[in-house]
Amino acid sequence: MPALEAYRRDLSYSYAPGVFPSMEAMQKRPELVRRLLISSRGQESEGVRKLCALAEKNHIRIETADKALSRISGKDNCFAAAVFEKQAATFSEGDHIVLHHISDAGNLGTILRAALGFGYLNIAIIRPATDVYDPKVVRASMGAIFSLHVKEYDDFESYRAEYPAHSPYPFMLDGSVMMDDAMRTAHHPCALIFGNEGAGLPPEFSRLGQPVRIPHSNAIDSLNLSVAAAIGMYAFRRQEK
Repeated sequence: MPALEAYRRDLSYSYAPGVFPSMEAMQKRPELVRRLLISSRGQESEGVRKLCALAEKNHIRIETADKALSRISGKDNCFAAAVFEKQAATFSEGDHIVLHHISDAGNLGTILRAALGFGYLNIAIIRPATDVYDPKVVRASMGAIFSLHVKEYDDFESYRAEYPAHSPYPFMLDGSVMMDDAMRTAHHPCALIFGNEGAGLPPEFSRLGQPVRIPHSNAIDSLNLSVAAAIGMYAFRRQEK
């Protein structure tokens, strides 16, 4: 088997570092997993034993690879990592989450996990953006990425041309409608749009669809992106019911 390389965007594969993310890869998308890397120090742990059993069941190669795990995770206590092939996604029916120029791997992974928790399976990422297959993103998502449909677009116009029927709801500090009011009149399927951690969405998004503002006190200037996205996803899902 060819030697594994340090992760970079142009590789055809990536890594799911950690026992739980690896378990999600094995259980949700076993056909994508090419190898299971395990630590010599973790072979007696229950989680690693379960991973090895799944790997054997699916005829996946198991390798003891302490140095590779340390390099992939940046930590000395990573006991496992699934090596998986990247695959182009196709959206299913339902609402979309659109992430415009998101730049932080931890935020992206956290948003993916929240999206899965609230039942949003289709995620559009507008470049430039952090790489959704970066092992830091995969780990921060706790393997949620393996249950989601994630597509990247070069610009928002390309996404909009493909899904013109989704009602856009850009979340902006200067949004003209408070979230509770927007929820009551929301049209589904919809696209909840969130901007970059520092810059937010460009001003022109205020003329797109119905801009939404999450109310908060004047003691802060804004909410963390992953927090704002989770609040918005929960609120719009609650309105649907």
